[in-house]
Amino acid sequence: MPNYAGQTRVLAAVDCIIFGFDGQNLNVLLVQRNLAPEKNKWSLIGGFLAKSESLEKAAARVLKEFTGIEGLYMQQLRTYSDPLRDPRERTLSTAFTSLIDIFQYEEQIIREYHAEWFPVRKKPGLIFDHDTMLKMAQEELRHNAASYPILFELLPEKFTIPQLQTLYEAVYETRFDNRNFSRKVLSTELLIKLKEKDKSGSKKGAFYYKLNKRKYKAG
Repeated sequence: MPNYAGQTRVLAAVDCIIFGFDGQNLNVLLVQRNLAPEKNKWSLIGGFLAKSESLEKAAARVLKEFTGIEGLYMQQLRTYSDPLRDPRERTLSTAFTSLIDIFQYEEQIIREYHAEWFPVRKKPGLIFDHDTMLKMAQEELRHNAASYPILFELLPEKFTIPQLQTLYEAVYETRFDNRNFSRKVLSTELLIKLKEKDKSGSKKGAFYYKLNKRKYKAG
C-alpha cells in the first residue's frame, strides 16, 4: 500500500467571521490574541482542526467554545493558503461567516467569553491575513444579500422597516431612498405587519414587522 512519506505536513485551522447589527452599524466579533506572535492584537475567532473533525464541525465547535452559541447560520467562505500567512508554522485556514442577533447574545458573549464587538468600519488592525478574510466576507455578504434574504438573521424577532433599511445601508455602506426601499421590501411578501408600533423615534411611530418564516425558508 502506498504511503505519504516525504510529503509536507501542514496544520489546518478554521476562522469564524461573526457579524452582528447593533441598530446602526455592522459589527464583527473579535478576541484578543493571548500568545506570540502578535500577542494582544485583535483576531477573528479561530482554532485548529481536530483529527476526527470536518471543517464544518470544527467551525461549529470553535464558535461554541468562544461564544457559547450553537446552531448558528454559517457559510464557508474560502481557504487561505499563503505559505507565509502564519509565521510560526505552515497553516491553512478555512474561513466561515456567521450572522447573529447581537442583542440576543451580547451579554453572554462579552461577560462569559471575553469577546468584543467592533463596528467593521472602526475595527482595529487584525493579525495575519484576518483583515483580508473580513473584507472578502463583507463582499460575499453583500453579494448574497442581493439574492437571498439572509440579513434577517441579524435582526430581532420584530423590527421596523426603517430599522431594516438602516441594516441594509450599513451592509452596503450607502443610502437608500425611503419610499423605494419600503416598496421593494414589502413587494417580496417576506414581512408580516404587526399591530404594535415603535414610537421611540416619533409620536406617529412605525409599525413593527416580523419575518414570514415559511416564505423565507421557501426562498
